[in-house]
Amino acid sequence: MSQGTRSCGIQLMKLLEDYGTEFVFGIPGVHTLEIYRGIADSSVRHVTPRHEQSAGFMADGYARATGKVGVCCLITGPGVTNAATPLAQSYSDSVPILAISSVNKTSSLELGQGDLHELNSQSKLSAHFTAFSQTILSTDSVPEVIARAYATFNASRPRPVHVEIPIDLINNPVNWSQFRESQAHPPQADHELLRTAAKALAKANKPAVILGGGCKDSAAEAAELVEVLGAPVVTTFAGKGIISEDHPLSLGSNLLHPPVLDFLKQAEIVLAVGTHLSETDIWSRGGDIEFDGQLIRIDIDPSQLYRNAPPDIPILGNASHALAEIANHLNSMNLNPANSHAESRLLVSNLLESTKSHWYENTPVHIKVWDKIRSTLPDHGIVTADSTQLVYSGNYVFKARRPRTYLTSTTGYGTLGYALPAAIGAQLGKPDSPVVCVIGDGGLMFTIQELATAVEHRLPIVIVLWHNDGYGEIRDNFNEFGIPLVGVDLAIPNII
Repeated sequence: MSQGTRSCGIQLMKLLEDYGTEFVFGIPGVHTLEIYRGIADSSVRHVTPRHEQSAGFMADGYARATGKVGVCCLITGPGVTNAATPLAQSYSDSVPILAISSVNKTSSLELGQGDLHELNSQSKLSAHFTAFSQTILSTDSVPEVIARAYATFNASRPRPVHVEIPIDLINNPVNWSQFRESQAHPPQADHELLRTAAKALAKANKPAVILGGGCKDSAAEAAELVEVLGAPVVTTFAGKGIISEDHPLSLGSNLLHPPVLDFLKQAEIVLAVGTHLSETDIWSRGGDIEFDGQLIRIDIDPSQLYRNAPPDIPILGNASHALAEIANHLNSMNLNPANSHAESRLLVSNLLESTKSHWYENTPVHIKVWDKIRSTLPDHGIVTADSTQLVYSGNYVFKARRPRTYLTSTTGYGTLGYALPAAIGAQLGKPDSPVVCVIGDGGLMFTIQELATAVEHRLPIVIVLWHNDGYGEIRDNFNEFGIPLVGVDLAIPNII
């Protein structure tokens, strides 16, 4: 390679640098050496987890906490399969992750010749848990594919993208002087539909609002709409903190409890924004969320608009723009929400009190832990929450006051081992925010090796460990259904 010529691997990192990449999470391997030459030649910081699964979780925690794209670098084969679980979690929870990997040389793709790290079709595998998976067959296409990835992250439902580069192309010299970065923006909703939605909300005596994870960057717009409307608002677990859970109109994240579900069923009209309205939004209660009144749904994903609960008014578009325009229409109607505010606040207070009789059995014990965390952690502090009994209560009793401060894997894909590596990613992305990792002893065993990564980077993460000697939630399920205990009681080392 002549002096001044740069390889694909080096230029790839320069390209990602231009897109604002701060960190790459990954474990180097013989197939990705030239990409690592590019990392060394850039301002991008590399973080080495002790397992590629954690690379994906770290990228996820970074992305959720910052709102930026998380980037991980994976080797061919085992690197990609090790990262499959976190990528599937990110896919389920709409988290923007760019997974860059190597793949076997172009001349042997899918031929089954027994090459090192070979999979029959790596790209087809990852296509099941990504927005798209692209094999690079010409280095000239790399800038275009990366631009497509960032267009997906910025202008549609954000989900992981996998880009794999054959090892014979990673070292090739490239000239990408003529390329355009993605300038894509999310679609704006139809103005007439927004006006129609505003009129319907204004006419209703009993409006209600549901906010999901798709509103994480729309907190100001959501608060304005809720206050001008004077409507009770409930968030999904993914939407915790979009409206401060201390707000007098906030029902918190109590969507799963029967009193709140009954209230929504009986509401004259419900506005649901950026939410699946799925099984894990009402976790363990079974059935669907029912609406006897009108339903307005706003979502950036057209296919999501009709899933689980078909709307009377479907609105495709960006949550921030849609909420702001509806609020503007409501303001122009000179509503007087003073009386409705007082009624709604009393209703919210009564509903919150009535949910307590539907709490999980151990919630009165768990809430003592969560109250201590809340009283200690500043509003901008971040909680990463694993799948464990303490967190199942925390999903509704912990009062999040800002968006992107409660990151949980208990929704959607629902994996274990998320919270510790996610805390590392969140802490790196938000160094001025204290981070608390809440995890069970069983879940911690999945990624306990990342304690070494946290120590290596001198990260002041606090770990709250729920220690019940194994898989306590599943043990309770065994007992509930009269099944002899098998595989749920674990020999947990002395972690403290």
